[in-house]
Amino acid sequence: MAAFAAAVLAGGAARRMNGVHKPALPVAGRAMLHRVLAAVAPADPCVVVGPRTDVAVPGAVRWIREDPPGGGPVAAIAAGIELLDPGAQLVAVLAADLPLLTTPAVLRLYDAVHASTSDGAVYVDDDGRRQSLCGMWRVGPLRAALARLAAARPEGLAGASMRGLLGGLTVAEIAWPGSGPPPWFDCDTDADLRRAEEWAR
Repeated sequence: MAAFAAAVLAGGAARRMNGVHKPALPVAGRAMLHRVLAAVAPADPCVVVGPRTDVAVPGAVRWIREDPPGGGPVAAIAAGIELLDPGAQLVAVLAADLPLLTTPAVLRLYDAVHASTSDGAVYVDDDGRRQSLCGMWRVGPLRAALARLAAARPEGLAGASMRGLLGGLTVAEIAWPGSGPPPWFDCDTDADLRRAEEWAR
């Protein structure tokens, strides 16, 4: 069994969806958060960063809020990393609104990190854009990057950019093969949700 932790980021403001709590929205009858947690079932531990939800989740899932709440993905990653065991080596960092994510897609990232000397691996879309919230990272370099960024920002990590966090790390870029739905597809709008629904069915 693959040995990695997971940090699932579930605290976004969903401004383009009238502030609804996106991870609780269903796609093909299952909440997006539930779908992401199912995809990272091999992870130990699995940490959800964000407000607790009524969505039923496995009892072993740990919860934490980013500081401050709504502080953005970098602050959320920092909060999630705090709950990892000291000996954790790898962590999947994933948005909670990836309804098409699967366990094989997560394990492909895991294999990519193991096959390289990179600090992490992320999927890239057809235009070569990195999908930073669908990746696997070595915990040591990620912790160091968080510490460097925090030291450079008197205001803290709230509002910090993912580019600022990951800019100094080496990254293996992974393309998704075939014509199936991309695992990094996130739902920022109602139209995205409808498209995910079509793919999932």
